[in-house]
Amino acid sequence: MTDQGQTRVYGRRGFSPGAIQRVLETVLPFLNWNSVYRTLSYARSALWVVPLIAVILALLVIRLLTALDRWIPWDLTMLEVDGARALFQTVITLTLSFMVFTFGSLLVAIQIAGGQLTPRIIATTLLRDKVIKYTVGLNVFTLLLAITALNRTEGSVFELVTLVVAMLGVACLASFLFLIDYSARLLRPVRIVALVCDDGMAVVRAVYPEAAPGDADGGGTVISLPGTPARSVAYAGRSQVVLAIDLDPLVAEARRCDGVIEFVPQVGDFVAAEEPLFQLYAGAVSCDDAVLRNAVAFGTERTMEQDPMFAFRILVDVALKALSPAINDPTTAVLAMDQIHRLLRFVGKRQLHGQELRDEDGRIRIIFRTPNWADFVNISCSEIRACGASNVQIARRQRAMLENLIRSLPPHRHPALRQALDLLDRTLPALYPLAEDLALARIPDPQGLGGATAGKTTMP
Repeated sequence: MTDQGQTRVYGRRGFSPGAIQRVLETVLPFLNWNSVYRTLSYARSALWVVPLIAVILALLVIRLLTALDRWIPWDLTMLEVDGARALFQTVITLTLSFMVFTFGSLLVAIQIAGGQLTPRIIATTLLRDKVIKYTVGLNVFTLLLAITALNRTEGSVFELVTLVVAMLGVACLASFLFLIDYSARLLRPVRIVALVCDDGMAVVRAVYPEAAPGDADGGGTVISLPGTPARSVAYAGRSQVVLAIDLDPLVAEARRCDGVIEFVPQVGDFVAAEEPLFQLYAGAVSCDDAVLRNAVAFGTERTMEQDPMFAFRILVDVALKALSPAINDPTTAVLAMDQIHRLLRFVGKRQLHGQELRDEDGRIRIIFRTPNWADFVNISCSEIRACGASNVQIARRQRAMLENLIRSLPPHRHPALRQALDLLDRTLPALYPLAEDLALARIPDPQGLGGATAGKTTMP
C-alpha cells in the first residue's frame, strides 16, 4: 500500500524514476562539447540573453530591497505615496521609450551597416557589442523594478526601493544619451574595421600562441601521410560550416588506439552530408566515431573563435563592397586595407605551426590543417588587386603595405610578399595606358592618394 501511495505521489508530481531517466536520456546527448560550444557561440551574439538575466536579477533585487527597507528608520526620498507612484510611472515611461528607440535604431543600423559594409559584421561585431547589450539590460532591469515597486506601493513608501529606482532612472537616461553617441561612432567604417581587426588578432594569438623564431617555421609544411586510410568517418548531420574543433580528446583517442587521425576539412569549410570528416590510419581504425564527431562543432555561418582567416575575409569583403560600382568608395577600402596591413603584420610575426599535432611522446597523432603564410597573403591581396588596382588609391596603398611588410617581417616571409608585389607590378600597365598615371600608381602611399613620394612608406 505504501508503494502504491508513493507511486501515485510520483505520478501526480511528474517525478517517477522512469520519467527522470527519460529526461536524462533526452538531455545528456546534448551536453557534449560541440553542443555546448554552439550554445555559447550563439549566446555571445544573442541580444536577449542579457535582458533575460536582468529580469531574473530584478525579481531577486526587489525582494532584497523590500526586506532591507524595514531596517531603514529615516526618509531617503522625502516623497509621499503619490509622489513615489508618479516617480515609478515616469521611470516606466522613460525606459519603455528608450528600449523602443534603441531596438528600432539598432535594426536600421544593422541594415545600413550590412548593406554598406558587409553582412558578416552583424553577428561577429554588432550583435556581440557589450555596450548595446548592457544598456538594454539596464533598461529592462529598471523597467521591471519600477513596475514591481509601483504595484507594491499602496499605503506606505518603500524608501530604499524608491531611491534605487530613482537612481536607476537617472542611469538609464545617461546610458541612453551615451548609447546614441556610441552607436554613431560604432557604425563608422573606421571603427568597424578596427574592431574586426582586434578580434582577428585575438584569434590569431589563440591559434598561433608562439612568436616566430626568426627563420622559417612550420607553417605550410607538407607532411607525408602514413600510408592509405584504413577507414573514413563521414559527416552525418545536415550540411553546415565547421566552427571549431576540440583537439585534446582527438589526441587522447588517437593515442589510445595507437594511430593517426586526419581531420579532412579546415575550420571555416562548408561540409555537406556524407562528406568525409576524418581519415583514420593504422590503429586509429578502432576509434570511437561518437568521440570523433563530438569533437567538431558545426553551425550555419563562420565565426571567429578558431578561424584566423575569417577576420581577413570580413576586412577584404568590406574593401570589395566599397570598391563596387554601386558604392564606389575607395577611401573606405583604404581604411579596410589599413587594418589588413596591421593584421597581416601581426600574423607574420607568429609561429605558424605545421599540420601535425603530437602527443606527449612526440608521436604524430592528429593531422589538422591551418592556414599558412601564403594563404594569408593571398586573401589579403589577390581580390583587392583584381577589383581595385584600377583605382590609384588602392594600387598605391597595396604597394605601401607590401613594401612595409618586406622591411618589417622576417626574411622567410618575404617570398610570398614579393610575389604579391610582382603581380601588382604586372597588373598595372594594362590598367594605366598613360605613362604619367602609371608612374603615379606605382608610388607607395599609406594614405592611398596623399602626399607620399616614391619610395616613402610609413607604419600604419
